[in-house]
Amino acid sequence: MPRTAAPTLSSPIPRVADRDRRRTSASVVLRSVLEHGPVARSTIARLTGLSPASVTDYCARFTELGLIREAAAPRRSKGVGRPHVPVDLDDSRFVVGGVHVAVPHTTVALLDLRGRVVAERELKHSGDTEPYGVLARAADGLAALLDAAPGSRPLGVGFAAGGWVDRDSGTVVEHPLLGWREVPVREVLGARTGLPVHVDGHARALVNAERLFGRARGSRSVLHLFVGNVVDAAFATHDEVHHGPRSQAGTIAHMPVPGGTETCECGRVGCLQVELSERTLCRRARDAGVIQGVNPMHVVAAAGAGDRVAVRLLVERAGAVGRAARLLLDVLNPETVVVTEMGVVHREDCLAALRAGVGDERSAAVVPTSFPHSVLAVAGGSVALDVLYRDPLAASPEAI
Repeated sequence: MPRTAAPTLSSPIPRVADRDRRRTSASVVLRSVLEHGPVARSTIARLTGLSPASVTDYCARFTELGLIREAAAPRRSKGVGRPHVPVDLDDSRFVVGGVHVAVPHTTVALLDLRGRVVAERELKHSGDTEPYGVLARAADGLAALLDAAPGSRPLGVGFAAGGWVDRDSGTVVEHPLLGWREVPVREVLGARTGLPVHVDGHARALVNAERLFGRARGSRSVLHLFVGNVVDAAFATHDEVHHGPRSQAGTIAHMPVPGGTETCECGRVGCLQVELSERTLCRRARDAGVIQGVNPMHVVAAAGAGDRVAVRLLVERAGAVGRAARLLLDVLNPETVVVTEMGVVHREDCLAALRAGVGDERSAAVVPTSFPHSVLAVAGGSVALDVLYRDPLAASPEAI
């Protein structure tokens, strides 16, 4: 990794009420610049309810850190006084690294401060998912991306994965499909990259991505349902993602699916993950002669080429996802439901089946992911970006 002086993301634990207030105020100012920039400081004060002097102070500090900059030409006010000089996010200096570990591969990426993927690479596991080897290859992959982008300075690294991921300890507690148990991801990646590392489950990471950069921005409550090889969920209300003790919230693998037929390892029939996982989809497609391998995108490709069986498999799966989402809607009643599911991302008939499964009265609240072509990269990077936008003044100049 380049050893360049830059702000870094750290995670101090505030112990004083004033520090909490400063962190919250700094967060809402930077979020306002993200959402409305270029924007005048006076407008930020009106939007946030903070005093103009406080907004000016925070903007000056963010400018010193390189997080924002003054926009092009100042706007002349009609009254007496200085012109209004708008400020905007400075997305030209810094990036965050993103690491997402899935069952078949690891995705490494660089994201700018707007959550946009500026570089991405997929690293196949090739049958080897030993955790320390996977994390070593991820660190090397990030280093290669940074070497190819010499003008980008890293603030930190975000890591996301399915299974049981404990944010506070930075540990993958259990990921049965990878065979991981008690893997100290923060410690290992931090040692190999020399950067601050922040760790979370991918459904929670994607809730944060949606509320910062996606369709759920401004929603008072958001449910995210992720359906891949791992099936899990996350829920946020009033801008706070629910984690629960040791970050176990969102574990829905054994939630029953109405009409399910697959036998789960737990001995029951119709558990959510065994019914809807991409492994099950590919097995059904192989049994029907649609594909020969284990790549679910080959099912999507077959459907796009007009294979009716492939279409049926994808539409049926999307409908089952909708019925699962309806159960979660009944319990949590969120304003917005975001679904990351392969068929829904790529096909309108699958989105229609998803909404039909939810039911007409709630279907308008259900939307597909805002990041259809980069969802895994965004998941990893958003873990670090969430830290930045929650506590921007924790970024302090120091040698990396």
